Amino acid sequence: MNKPKRLFLLAGYDAQGIIDDALIFYIQNLAKCGDVILCMDSDCTASELAKVKNYTICRMGKRHSEYDFGSYKRAYEYAKKHDILKNYNFVYLANDSVYGPLHDLKPVLEKMESYNTDAFGMTESKHTRYRHIQSWFIGMQKSVFESIWFDKFIMSVKRQEHKYLVTILYENKFTDLLEENGGTWRCPFVCPGRSVYNNPKKLFRLGCPFIKKMSFTRHNGSIGYQLNYVLSHCDKSARTAILNAANHAYTEKYISWLLTKNPVKALLRGIKYAIQKLRNK
Repeated sequence: MNKPKRLFLLAGYDAQGIIDDALIFYIQNLAKCGDVILCMDSDCTASELAKVKNYTICRMGKRHSEYDFGSYKRAYEYAKKHDILKNYNFVYLANDSVYGPLHDLKPVLEKMESYNTDAFGMTESKHTRYRHIQSWFIGMQKSVFESIWFDKFIMSVKRQEHKYLVTILYENKFTDLLEENGGTWRCPFVCPGRSVYNNPKKLFRLGCPFIKKMSFTRHNGSIGYQLNYVLSHCDKSARTAILNAANHAYTEKYISWLLTKNPVKALLRGIKYAIQKLRNK
């Protein structure tokens, strides 16, 4: 049986145009599972892009300010221009708003692909009356990525004045259009509200191979004990890459403070955050 061919359209961003250890690690692991096109929404030097030359079929780094969907669009344009989409069974849209993979990614991909739905994602965002695939990791079959509606959708992406408009017009809209065109979808992990940021330990124990970067800055550091658990139990090479990148992004002092193993300090942070939240109501 032939192995499924995958193409990953990976969106990245760094304010300084740096391709850090965590992103390199992410790309290396994607490359083990398929081909990778990297598009950075950052002005990257040739030397920075060269860091991942051996793991990508195309690399681009120029500020466009269209967020992840702007990068997805440019990576898709490259694939379309070079007529390579026909070569793949699955196309993925993924961005670097996460750290990982924390363990072997291939079994997770195979699980999602086995759903035999038109599209699938790593996490489902579930609210009271609305659910959609979170756009940081979406997989598609040919019925989607070779469709007219998807081509029209992704090529319509343009710069938006506010980030929330990107969520409404592109992240939410993808699932809407998929369903309007008779498509089916499923995700292995369901995340009500903001649990994808707030419950990294739970997601990890359920098998999710990523943690959101935003978890490192939420709730007055009270999520630090969860992050410490994840980093203590994940793949050692993933831990090293994540800590190197996090120390660069947030400073070593902050990461040391965040990942304290002192249970009293962790408890006090949680109490402090809860009090602040009650005061702001």
